[in-house]
Amino acid sequence: MENNNIEKVAKFSAAITKIKEEIKKDVVGHEDIIDNVIIAIISGGNVLLEGVPGVGKTRLVRSLSQILNLPFSRIQFTPDLMPSDVTGTNVIDRDEFDKMQIVFQKGPIFANLILADEINRATPKTQSALLEVMQEHKVTISNKTYKMEEPFFVLATENPIEQDGTYPLPEAQMDRFMFKLLMGFPSIEELKDIVTMTQITMAETASTIIDGETILEMRELAKTVPLIDDVLTYAMHLVTATHPEIEGNEIAKKYIRYGASPRACQAVITASKVKALMDGNYNVSYDDIDNLIYPVLRHRIKLSYNAINDHLSIDDVIGLLIKDLRKLRK
Repeated sequence: MENNNIEKVAKFSAAITKIKEEIKKDVVGHEDIIDNVIIAIISGGNVLLEGVPGVGKTRLVRSLSQILNLPFSRIQFTPDLMPSDVTGTNVIDRDEFDKMQIVFQKGPIFANLILADEINRATPKTQSALLEVMQEHKVTISNKTYKMEEPFFVLATENPIEQDGTYPLPEAQMDRFMFKLLMGFPSIEELKDIVTMTQITMAETASTIIDGETILEMRELAKTVPLIDDVLTYAMHLVTATHPEIEGNEIAKKYIRYGASPRACQAVITASKVKALMDGNYNVSYDDIDNLIYPVLRHRIKLSYNAINDHLSIDDVIGLLIKDLRKLRK
């Protein structure tokens, strides 16, 4: 590796370490969640986060907005939320000469870090408005297009407990999220730390470490990370193995109804390059693929009745796929 690249990787890894140290001032535990959220932001992806209320989802995004010095916006999704409440709308206003004019009033989506709280409570029409912005990073109102400022990141949350009066996201729309992360309940020790922290202050105390421009530079550096053909082929086999209609995919035929889309391939490769740099490496390893394939596939495959009958979760089935394909690792 050239000296220039060694310096860039070391600088990248050091910046990530500082970001994580600052997050720990506001968020207790959830190290895997924090790692994957950072990976998604640098990669230019979005995250679907499933967790019960009160585990620190909002605090995590607000803390990141302070650390990265980026505008933060929270949208509370409810059944009466309209698409214009998210994206914005044209309004009639008076100009400096007291003449009537049509002005676009930006909605809360016009920020760099967006928390879409309980996205499954909004109607499909409103969900689609958000997902369109996530995919294209722009809003079109009355034939005029407004682009989002980069970096642009959406963290959408779902409550796994309350399902009454909700509109579950269709699989095709969930596919637009890079990761699905599961935020579990904290341990006893972590609960103690949370209570102690919030007794001192409820506000975030993290300091600004880097800015949006630096994030974009880190994104460009990640694109240059080498990927040998054997590791790329292994990742493609993992995604292809989720399709029961393909001959030879015995695990998929038994446990999976629908397989992952090509977006899963793009997501795992893009994310694994960032993961490699976070760990101080300048090449993608098999372990990087194995670690990231869980959040990449978790929301992109649909289990069959056999998996439910055998008491297997989606992560259990993904683990079986990895175990079956280890023979491809060289």
